[in-house]
Amino acid sequence: MAKEEEISGQIAAKFPFLAGQVKIQRARRLWADVPADKFMELFSCLAREMGFSALCTITGLDAGDFFAFIYHLAKDDGIVLNLKTKIPKSDGHWKSIGEIFPVGIFYEREIADLLGVKFDDLPPGPRYPLPDNWPEGQYPLRKDWQGLPVTAPAKGEAPGE
Repeated sequence: MAKEEEISGQIAAKFPFLAGQVKIQRARRLWADVPADKFMELFSCLAREMGFSALCTITGLDAGDFFAFIYHLAKDDGIVLNLKTKIPKSDGHWKSIGEIFPVGIFYEREIADLLGVKFDDLPPGPRYPLPDNWPEGQYPLRKDWQGLPVTAPAKGEAPGE
């Protein structure tokens, strides 16, 4: 049995709601759609018990009425499991995984800045990647973002100053 099939079976044994749902994309690449209410339990188990010791990145997406997140986890042998979940955009709150993977805080700050998602338990810190003077409520990766308002330069000021 291939390692990918073995991992898929282990996940399904611990989390029956994922039986047949962990897809093997290709060698060393697995995908699973996870309901939001089951996500943290699964994520914690994968990181703490099943050897997924690296958080490669978190991808945040504006999916219309939802925000979607893809957590890319890796094992030491190079197997990557991509966990996708979604939350209603109307809520816009999600759980921080910083306690499990402290490096995740940087990815969460990026998603907060660019999409406007509020991460519960995200420690205070600088904005990333937008500058500190970026206008509140402006999230450039949202599909409905109209861009920053254009303002004329003040009298005697050159454009762009």
